[in-house]
This record gives sequence, C-alpha cells and structure tokens, in this order.
Amino acid sequence: MTSEPAANLGLDRSVDGPITQPWRFAARSAPSALPTINLDAFADELNALQGRLRAHIGLADLQHLRKMELWGRGCTLLGYALAWIAINPFAALLLGVGNMARWTMVTHHVMHRGYDRVPGVPPRFQSKHYARGWRRYLDWLDWMHPLAWAHEHNHLHHLHTGEYADPDLVEHNSWILRSEWIPRGLKWLPILVLMCTWKFSYYAPNTWWALTRQRAIRERQMAGADTSDLPTTARVWRLLFPGERALMPFSATALRFYLHCVLPYALIRFGVIPALFLPLGAAAWLAVLINSLIAELVANVHAFVVIVPNHAGDDVYRFDDEVTSKGEFYLRQIVGSVNYPGGSDAADFCMGYLNYQIEHHLWPDMPMLKYRQAAPEVRAICARHGVPYICEPVHTRFARMWAIMIGTRDMLRVPAALAPTTGSPEKRAA
Repeated sequence: MTSEPAANLGLDRSVDGPITQPWRFAARSAPSALPTINLDAFADELNALQGRLRAHIGLADLQHLRKMELWGRGCTLLGYALAWIAINPFAALLLGVGNMARWTMVTHHVMHRGYDRVPGVPPRFQSKHYARGWRRYLDWLDWMHPLAWAHEHNHLHHLHTGEYADPDLVEHNSWILRSEWIPRGLKWLPILVLMCTWKFSYYAPNTWWALTRQRAIRERQMAGADTSDLPTTARVWRLLFPGERALMPFSATALRFYLHCVLPYALIRFGVIPALFLPLGAAAWLAVLINSLIAELVANVHAFVVIVPNHAGDDVYRFDDEVTSKGEFYLRQIVGSVNYPGGSDAADFCMGYLNYQIEHHLWPDMPMLKYRQAAPEVRAICARHGVPYICEPVHTRFARMWAIMIGTRDMLRVPAALAPTTGSPEKRAA
C-alpha cells in the first residue's frame, strides 16, 4: 500500500504526515473562497454577544434544561406504559423520541459544559459528573460510550469542523458512494441501512476508534516516542469512516468496543427492561421487546435526519487546512453549519435543539436556551458583515445532504491557498 505526504496534496496543516488512499482527497469542483470580511470586527461583535449571553446565564437556563429533560423522560415512561399492551406505533414513537431527547438535549449540552456556569447547578448536570463511571447507567446509556463520544464530538468535530480531521465530514466519509461508477439506485440502499442503524453502525464505532487513537497517541507522547505511524482521523485507511473496523470483532480494540459500548446498552435495553414485563405475561414481554426494537429504528432515523444535514450541502463550506485565528474560526463555524427554523419549545424539542447549530458551533459551552436567544442577533451580525447565514427547513437540508452523499452535488471547498488571515480585507490584501 502506497502513501503520499500530505504536503504534496496541498494539505499543509489539517492532514499531518503521510496519507493512504490519496484519491480520497482529490477535489472534484473548482476551489471556493471564503467571504472577504473584516475578521477582527466580525469577531469583536460576536465576542461582545457572547459576553452578554454569559452574563445572563442563570436559573431560567437550569429550569429550561429540567423542562426538556422532563419532556424526554415523559415520552419514555409513556412509551413503556403503552409498549406492553401490544405492538403499536405510538409506543415505539414515544420511546424513540425519548431516546433522541436524552442524547441531543441533555447529554449533548451537559457534556459540552453548557451548564457548568449555572449558579447552583446540581452535580448530575455538571460535565465532570455526568455519565461518568456507574452514572452512565443513570444519566445516559446508549450505544456510544460517554467518554468516547465526548472526545470525538467535543474535541475532534467541534475544533475541526469541515476539515479532514473532522470525523463527521459527510462528503469525505461518503467518498465511495459518491463514485460515478456506482448506479444511483445502488447508493440508496446503504444510506437507508445507515439511517436505520446509525448510532450502532457509525457513531458508536467511530467514537470508540477516536478515543482509542487519542489514548495511544497520548501514551506514545508521554513515553517520548514517535507517533507519526499512528493513523489519525484524516490519514487512516478506510472504506467509509475511520471506526468501521471496530464493527468486526477480530481485534482487541473491536472486542473492547463490544464489551464497553454494545453489550451494556443491548443487554439492558433489549434484555433487562423487556424482562421486567414478564409478570404481565409472555405477550407483554414480546410486545415491549419488539416495540423497543422499532423505537431504536425511530431514534436512529430521527437523529440522522436532524443531525447529518447540519454540515452538508452544496452551499456549505469545507476546508483543506486548519483555522488560524478567532475571527476565521467564527466565520468557518457559520458558513460550515446550517440552522433549521424553530423558536418554540415544542419545535426545538422535536429537533433536539440541533436547529441552532450555527450558534452552538460558535459557543459550544452555552445552555441550549441561549442559542435560541442568540440566533436573531447572530443572524443580524452576519447580515452586517456579508456572511451567509443558512436557515432552512429540515426537509430542504436533508435533500441537499442526500445530493452530497450520492455525489450529484459538491460542497464549497476552500483550499489552503484561499484561507483568510486575520484583520481587515485591506490588511490581508497587503
């Protein structure tokens, strides 16, 4: 297997060291430049808004979190209250929505340290306690291991949004499906399978792989050893995504993945909980089991439809190198993310508060209510500076994401040569 230095492909910072499969990095479309703006002034306005938002973090944010948690828990409890009666879509839908809500609203924002600054916040909503150790079984039991998801999402995805080091870069992960030699109809089947199994087949192994690589790199660094031969998110050989090997239980890493990620959730969700209904009869047990399996499909499809289009589309930017300034970071998070319309607790709940993806990527450690409050001001700042701010319905964004995955459209790709530096346009031109 051959490899080529990243520098030969113009990938100076985002991809470190030699890479395999260089064709994965080939650009199919003409390069795009980011909007030419005064990055310093842009950053100043956003920093000022951030300061105002943080100054008003308080009891209302904690009450809102508890409200969203109550709605999610309520869906789960009502789902189980209906699940034992018979196999029915109402139970499956409620269980699926409760599953989704626990991940996207409570876990997502708590593990981002979104509520650490709230005065009087209880320990169970603090990032240093949430889902740690045995609390995983109380706070958030899912296919993904909490520490693995926190590293892959909070660190790799948020710090490298739209770069090759972003493990969730849809266009890059879909490189096979985007191939012209695959008939379009054959591309739909694997995407549909992925949608129905997304957390198990993609997110859980990808996050676990990212965590194991991070630990391996840290061990080498502490020992003063070279780490250049260890594969990173960008450089690792893959068919689709970096963590795919964990699905095949033929290595110690894969076996640990099944032991620490798959078995705890599968045994409790599909074993212990349905068994609790056995006193009501075998039919009740079977109904709960089947409704739970259907709910898993609901949760996966729901999450996929809301989450994956957040950073994909032919009007969304991706980047060949790393960010170099705070102003550029802000600019990239905005033009590399999209929002969905919302504005009420009911609408935002249905989208897992992922409809404020732009604001969340600007300030990941904010309470989710602050994103709704910030959205109009962020949009106004973008309008003043000539920065695109995308806010479209979920179905519109899903169609754009689908076109990227099957290769009929391309994202706007910014090569290293066109990445801006800090300061005013006049300073950068000089």
